Amino acid sequence: MRNGSVMALKITLKPKERIVLGGAVIQNGPFKAEFTIENTIPILRQKYILSPDDANTPAKRIYFAVQLMYVDEAHLAEHHKLYWQFVREFVSAVPSSLGLIDQISELILQGQYYDALKAARKLIQLEQEVLDRV
Repeated sequence: MRNGSVMALKITLKPKERIVLGGAVIQNGPFKAEFTIENTIPILRQKYILSPDDANTPAKRIYFAVQLMYVDEAHLAEHHKLYWQFVREFVSAVPSSLGLIDQISELILQGQYYDALKAARKLIQLEQEVLDRV
């Protein structure tokens, strides 16, 4: 533990793996790298980063808006506006998602953007299940 209450986070990156670290996109070199983050900043591993081009379904657009909130705090108002627009569209198309949307929204309102991202991944899974049934 450092600074009394903050736990250091050990990260191991695969060769060429990308990570968002405090808003900066970093790509690892040709070898595995290991480092420790000793303060609290937004961190997203490559497998959880969604590019604008990949945000091509309603649930993925919601995830993307939450991702922006997490890594780009300077523009929260814009990202919130996008989020609520995407949520309205999604809930009207998939009313059964309301419970999960409420959970994501509550986490956002509490400023818990990383946890909201985890819940938004469940929304993407739900969307895929709905599409598979159609």
